[in-house]
Formats: sequence, structure tokens, C-alpha cells
Amino acid sequence: MAVLAVAELKGDSLKKISRELVSAGRTLGTPVVALLVNGTDAHAKELFAAGADTVVKANLATYSPEGMANIVSAVAKEKGAKVVLAAHSVLGRDFAGRVAVQIGANVAADVVSITGSLDNIDLKKPIYSGKAYANIRIKSPAVITVRPNSQEVKAHSGAEAIENSSAAEGSVNGKIVSTDLSGGSKVQLTDASVIVSGGRGIKGPENWPLLQSLCDTIGAALGASRAAVDAGWIAHSHQVGQTGKTVSPNCYIACGISGAIQHLAGMGSSKYIVAINKDKDAPIFKVATYGVVDDLFKVVPALTDEFKKVLG
Repeated sequence: MAVLAVAELKGDSLKKISRELVSAGRTLGTPVVALLVNGTDAHAKELFAAGADTVVKANLATYSPEGMANIVSAVAKEKGAKVVLAAHSVLGRDFAGRVAVQIGANVAADVVSITGSLDNIDLKKPIYSGKAYANIRIKSPAVITVRPNSQEVKAHSGAEAIENSSAAEGSVNGKIVSTDLSGGSKVQLTDASVIVSGGRGIKGPENWPLLQSLCDTIGAALGASRAAVDAGWIAHSHQVGQTGKTVSPNCYIACGISGAIQHLAGMGSSKYIVAINKDKDAPIFKVATYGVVDDLFKVVPALTDEFKKVLG
């Protein structure tokens, strides 16, 4: 028996959630097999360092959810995997349900904690737009999608075996024929470990460069509240909240955001929350780890300058 962790790539890089999955898989007390589709030996090394005992390499010429599901299911059966872990990402959500049907497994989605054993897998996931958590116990076989940035990556050393699988995409009804990556040059919200978000307090679209400068300095993604998006100051792709993206970064810096419940639903599970707001009674301070009651137009440039000094 084993846990199969499905690695995910972005361009030529292994996404952090891939390392999170193999580390999380080790908590179930069984060998961890990582499935690496269209990856390299260098990617495999990263997976070994995070907890994989074996890396199985497979190839998929043109992505399709059916093709990916066929490969994942075949490898799961080959390796006797009772649990399949995938990222709760666009890609993971695309194929996870199909895999569950093919291997006759239980399903749990958007999980932030995994403990227990194969007989009793204890899971925790946000519910009611992040206002509460559900504790779930399921048995294997199971397919579980895990929220990015929710798991600790733990260093691991052990046997490192790389295998090649002949698993194929099989018969599929549709494929992606092209992608538009023109908006993907910046750090993406759902992948980011640090997010800097702006709200109505930034006063207008001309002030986004202030936050973007901080983002560029610390390698963060740029986010926004619904108020800023509805005002037409920034594209909806940056929106964090109930009607935007749900994120779980290690650090979320909220600049000029009051903290309406709809916004908190999208970022409330952040490990650390830093709030910058002139209004000392803003709801965001009730959930903030650290709060600065001051004008963001003074605080953000000062933060950027200090980070530049520290980071060189």
C-alpha cells in the first residue's frame, strides 16, 4: 500500500504544492510515490527531498483532464496506492473527480490538514466560506485535493528510486489546443506564499504601483478587495474573497482593506495577516496577527525601503 502524490509543474518549475503533497503523504505512515508527468530528474530530486520514496515519471503530450486522469489512475493501480493526493488547483480539480470514479474512491476537496492512517484518514477543511472548519474521517481508497500553502514541507532523506511508467492518456474526448499565458508573468495569487492586497484605501488605480513595488521587492503576488475591483481599478483576476480567489499564503498584507466578511472568506486561513489601515476600528484588525494604524501611503513605501535594505 502507498500514497500517490500527483506533482504539478508551472513552466519549467515544480510548484511548491507538489513538495507539500509528498510531505503530507508521509503523515499517513505508508511509502509515498510521487507521479511526475512531463517532469525531469531535477524535479524528482526536489520531490525526494520533501518526502517521496519513489518518483514515477510519465508523459502526456497534450493535456486533457481525461488523459491526466487515465494516467493517474493507471499509476495508482500499478503502485497499489490507496490514497491519491492532488493540488486543489485548476489542474487538480480538473482530474481528481475522474480519478475517484475510475478507482472507486472516496473524495475530499480543499483539505488543509491530513493525519491518521489509511484505515482512518482524519481531514480538516474550511466550510461556510472559511468561517468554520469541518473535521472529516474517511477510509481509503480516497482521492484528496489539498489547498496550496497549507502543508509544511519537511526535509527527508532516504531511498531515491526513479521509475518510468508506460501509462498512457488513452481515449479522450477533448484536449486543450492552446493557452494564453499573457497574464501569467507575475506571481500568481493561488501559488504565492506572500500576498499584498489593496482595497478602497488606495484611492485609485494610479496607486497600484506603490503596492506592486512592495510585491516585486519581496516576491509577493498582488491582490485586491472586491471594492477595488468593482471600482474598475484592477482586473477581477486579482480579487481575493468570496466572489474572487481563495488563498492561503504564509503572509497576507492587507493595505487599505476594511475586512468585510466576504473578503475574510477568501484569505482568513492565511498563516499571518498584517493589516495597514487608518481606521483603528476596521474589522480587519480583529483577525490580523499584526496591525498598523496609519496611512498606507506612508507605511507601504517605508516597508518597501526597509525590505530592500534587508534583502539587498
